[in-house]
Amino acid sequence: MMRKSEAKSQDNFGNQYCDQFPFRLSARRLQLIVRAMKFFRASMFVLVLVFVASVFAGNSVVNLSHYDLMRVDFEAVKREGIVGVIHEATYPRFDRDSYYGTRQTAAARAGLLWGAYHFGDATDPIRQAEHFLSVVAANWRGPAVQPSGVLLVLDFERNGHYPGGTMRVDQAARFVERIKQRTGKYPGVYGSENRLRAVMNAPGVSRADRAVLGNCWLWIANYHYQPTPSSPWSNWRLWQYTGDGKCDLRPRSSYAIRVANIARAERDIFRGSNEALAAWWQDHAWLPAE
Repeated sequence: MMRKSEAKSQDNFGNQYCDQFPFRLSARRLQLIVRAMKFFRASMFVLVLVFVASVFAGNSVVNLSHYDLMRVDFEAVKREGIVGVIHEATYPRFDRDSYYGTRQTAAARAGLLWGAYHFGDATDPIRQAEHFLSVVAANWRGPAVQPSGVLLVLDFERNGHYPGGTMRVDQAARFVERIKQRTGKYPGVYGSENRLRAVMNAPGVSRADRAVLGNCWLWIANYHYQPTPSSPWSNWRLWQYTGDGKCDLRPRSSYAIRVANIARAERDIFRGSNEALAAWWQDHAWLPAE
């Protein structure tokens, strides 16, 4: 039996409404209101995600090498939101990037943070580390303008275009140990998500060498989707999401493929705000004078 408070009536269209309300609310209108509320909640959720992404991730790092032949406008780079630059310093075999010193000066004058990477090969990793540090230190002392510190990175990629072969995991471990011994800082390790997962879990790779590389912060590349790091890393610090104009991520406003006069830039997202990036960079950077 229906209680009086739940008594219902019908309108001319067959829609039911409840007599207990001071106004008539048909089931059809109620359904439209519920749909509107769901749409509103979904829209608010998207806005919250965008806000969280902007607060906790900064698309504010660019990396360069001697393959970037343009005269980079670092003042414009900074105006467009870039906070730090990581530049190739050395590559096989024991060569140095001819653009490194002049770009260090220009970036430092523009007020940008500075980093340097070495492209590893299968030759003696200790000699590679020493060569890398000597080039970075020589440019720190002059004639280039000194940045506030230099963030150091091992580019641990498959070597298909330089002499010397591809660096192995055990060689990478010896390289980063030498950097730590000389500078007091573990460098970052850069590589693509798929390759790092394959080489770090390959047969014959020792647990000790994995543990050594796990001391390094991770810079991971994936142009298709947000990467998921594998052991020994629990998370990434920098994510390169585009290079040579390649990027499948959308929207383009969040994943730009150019910056200033660099049409096909290699751009990177930091896991954190720009303020956190600056503090983290300074904490991990090497001061060659020390």
